Amino acid sequence: MKKVVKFGGSSLANAEQFQKVGDIIRSEESRRYVVPSAPGKRFDGDTKVTDLLYGCYAAAENGEDFDEKLDAIKERYYEIIRGLSLNLSLEEEFQKIREDFKAQAGKEYAASRGEFLNGKVMAAYLGYEFVDAAEVIRFDKNGNLEREKTNKLLYKRLSKCERAVIPGFYGATEDGKVRTFSRGGSDVTGSLVAKAIEADMYENWTDVSGMLVTDPRIVDNPAVIETVTYRELRELSYMGATVLHEEAIFPVRKEGIPINIRNTNRPEDKGTLIVESTCKKPKYTITGIAGKKGFCSINIEKSMMNSEIGFGRKVLQVFEDQGISFEHIPSGIDTLTVYVHQDEFEEKEQEVIAGIHRAVQPDFVEMESDLALIAVVGRGMKSTRGTAGRIFSALAHANVNVKMIDQGSSELNIIIGVENRDFEAAVKAIYDIFVMTQI
Repeated sequence: MKKVVKFGGSSLANAEQFQKVGDIIRSEESRRYVVPSAPGKRFDGDTKVTDLLYGCYAAAENGEDFDEKLDAIKERYYEIIRGLSLNLSLEEEFQKIREDFKAQAGKEYAASRGEFLNGKVMAAYLGYEFVDAAEVIRFDKNGNLEREKTNKLLYKRLSKCERAVIPGFYGATEDGKVRTFSRGGSDVTGSLVAKAIEADMYENWTDVSGMLVTDPRIVDNPAVIETVTYRELRELSYMGATVLHEEAIFPVRKEGIPINIRNTNRPEDKGTLIVESTCKKPKYTITGIAGKKGFCSINIEKSMMNSEIGFGRKVLQVFEDQGISFEHIPSGIDTLTVYVHQDEFEEKEQEVIAGIHRAVQPDFVEMESDLALIAVVGRGMKSTRGTAGRIFSALAHANVNVKMIDQGSSELNIIIGVENRDFEAAVKAIYDIFVMTQI
């Protein structure tokens, strides 16, 4: 059995955390490929190493003396090395970084050094081979990941390694210029490694015991989702639920490799298993609740619009011409409503309204702002009668007025529109009816 294990910055913030990680890796023979992030915050008010590197590079870019800032970063690593009683020197690496900063090698290069150095420390600590991600993760000149080339490079290199550490977050172009993923991109590296080596499992270790049914800032101690499908995760992450970088899903999904979200500080917890599909019955009717504030609706009314061919296309063309993407389009016989992000729309609202009038000659156009969208997601909803009824009943009891409902044909999710001010109350009410009472 082969597992890829990725550890986030909070899991590697200091020597004590490194030791926890080492115990986790050594506890299972199958954990053979390790993807570390850069050291995160050691305590509240601390600064992540990646942010220190950005600050240090900014000083170098401005022609300032950055030695003191770089020495502070060096001390962060040597603090870990001393705490682990390792006989390891990073002097050559830091000398190279100093020279490259002076030569202004780029912000992406600067940011990547956190993972690079942590990979060196991790490889020395575990006795694993170090594989520089710049050699095996390939980007094109525009900074886009070259998936097929990356997969071939990873397979070729890692097939020769029984055990290896591959730093997360970065790669390089063909000519060696370092490029990075967006923040949280170490998740993507782990996923690419798992695909290339045809892993049996991709374990993503962080500081939470899996994915939660809803936002803990709204509901106290929400339940952990035991198993979630990739489709459910996509719906939830789109509406704001984040435990994993969005792009980390695709490489492993194609190969049918499950992802396990685990807690470094509570390794006994099973966490959340993310799978292609499952016959396991979910614990609750719903899998998760996620949502966002800050939407507005544009309601277009016109008699007999349902018989007017191309009506919807013409309306959406107006939004496209203004560079505005839509979220949802509930409709009736004589009405069509478009939900969009309010901050995108406000600057161009009059152009859009004028465009709609020119395009389809509506009888009436009405707008409503300060709305929130809530996604109730779950594969269990398909086989459970009355799910929508229970949602509306819960919202009615919480005195929440429903502005919109939109259910996909897959019966995997129900989208509810409410006013911004009712958002938290709505999420609590839905959570209570499905989880606390377990209906």
